[in-house]
This record gives sequence, C-alpha cells and structure tokens, in this order.
Amino acid sequence: MPGTEGGTSQDGIFHEGTAFHSFLEFDLDAGVDAGALGVAIARIRAEAAAGAPAETVQVVFGFGAALLGRVAATSVPAAFHDFAAIAGADGRTAPATQSDVFVWVHSWSPGRNFDVVRAAGVALGPLGTVARETAGWVYRDSRDLTGFIDGTENPDVAEAREVAVVGAGRVGAGGSFVLVQRWVHDLEAFGALPIDAQESVIGRTKSDSIERDPLPPTSHVARVVNEDEHGAEIEIYRRSVPYGGAAEAGLQFLAFSDDLAKFELMLARMFGTTGDGLHDRLTEFSRPATGAFYFAPPTETMDRFVGP
Repeated sequence: MPGTEGGTSQDGIFHEGTAFHSFLEFDLDAGVDAGALGVAIARIRAEAAAGAPAETVQVVFGFGAALLGRVAATSVPAAFHDFAAIAGADGRTAPATQSDVFVWVHSWSPGRNFDVVRAAGVALGPLGTVARETAGWVYRDSRDLTGFIDGTENPDVAEAREVAVVGAGRVGAGGSFVLVQRWVHDLEAFGALPIDAQESVIGRTKSDSIERDPLPPTSHVARVVNEDEHGAEIEIYRRSVPYGGAAEAGLQFLAFSDDLAKFELMLARMFGTTGDGLHDRLTEFSRPATGAFYFAPPTETMDRFVGP
C-alpha cells in the first residue's frame, strides 16, 4: 500500500537541547499550487541549513489534513483530521484554530532563528497569511513559568522515536501527528496559592518534581498520564517551551505522537469530557488560546515534495 513503507522522521523533532524556539502557523489562500508551496518550503530549508554547522537551525514542517491530502495524498493517515473545539462540562473550553502549515524553528541562536522565520514569511507570504507566531525559550532549568519542572514524564530520545513516529506498515510511516496549543497562564492566581496547594494542582513537588503520593485525582499528572487496557503508560513526546512578556505569558505546547487518539484522550481527561466528572485543575489557572492538529511527514516525503 502506498505510504506504508518505512520513512525517516524529520530531524528537528528529536533534536533536543536548543534554547530558542519560534512557532509559526500559516493559512494558505484557496487553490494555492502545490508546486509553489514546495518551492517556498525548499527556500526555508535552505536558509535553515545555511552557515557553519554551529549555526544550523532545526526546522520542522507540519500540514493540516486538507493540505496534506493535496501534497502527499498517499501518505494521509486515515484517522487524521482537523482539531475540534472542546467544550468541557464545567464551562472550560479549548478553541480550534486550525491552519494549513506549521513551522517550528529552534536553535541556540535567536538571531539565526530570526533569519529562518523571516525566510518563512517571505517565502510563504505570497501564498497566504501568518495566522499565529510565537517565540519561546527554555526557562531556568527547563521549568514552566509556574516554577515546576516541565517534561518530567517525557521519554528519552530513543524511546520517543517509538511513541512519536508512525511505524512501518501504517499509512504515513515515518511521520508524526502533531498537537500545537498556546496556553495562557494566570501566574498571579497560581502564585498566590501556598506551595502545597500548587503541588496538589500539578501532582509533583515543586523543587525536584517528585510525584505526590497519594496523587490527587484532579492533578495535572493524574489527568494527562494515562494507561492502556494492559496497564502500560500511553506516552507522547513533548517539546513545549514557555513564552511571554509583560502583558501575557504561558506555555507553547508542542507534542508528537504515532496516534492522534492519544492527544484526544489526554485533552478529554483534562477538560472533563470522559464522563468521570473530573477535570484537570491546572485548567483553572491556564487556558488554551489556540489548538491545531498537524502531520509532520517523513523526510523522504518532504524531499519528494520540495523537489531537487
């Protein structure tokens, strides 16, 4: 079956340790020629690879469901679809802000990131509009702006490739499903809580990220760490970083998976739509302002699309 042969995941997904990140989402004009899009992406890739090796920027591309069907029709996983807005039973919501193209740029140089972001704007500008743009960075020792260590549950890179990449024999093999959300924190409200209460919301100690025992059932950890019918943890691979300034601050959430259903289960449990009457208490102090699903095709598919 076309699209089921093994593929190589885009390098930037698993390149860890970079400190500066930029996230762009583009809405393309109706009827944009796929060839013109391929040329634009080739220009962005060329800018990312320019300069000495130390200056090389990691860049990852993802496509929305409709666009992926046009640029890689034989590699669209059957379960792939646009992000749908979530209405929690308690009134909390997760909006859908689906776009066509997602570009994630990251490196150790904010200047080189800017070069690539600028190249993306110039190359894709004639084909559509920038719908969203966020710049993020590693905060202190990889902490969220709430002060808690972020990504404690993340698998190491070797294991991450197992949980974040569609396996051979499946349509889209070598690619990854992508969840992109920008979460806006109420840092004043969260910071006003005593440390013990903050730890109950998160489910981990603030200083060293040890899981609370007993684990509060409405804590963030309890709601997002789930198990399958065999008792094995359902894992995703997170690459989130904080963002913000004086007016607004929060987390640019970014995650990769081999199965879109993993994201949907996590979000359902966070927003209390699973029928157990519980929600993630972190949603009382942080709200999503955006939400989109993308598919990051394997490198071989990207190479064929952009041409020589």
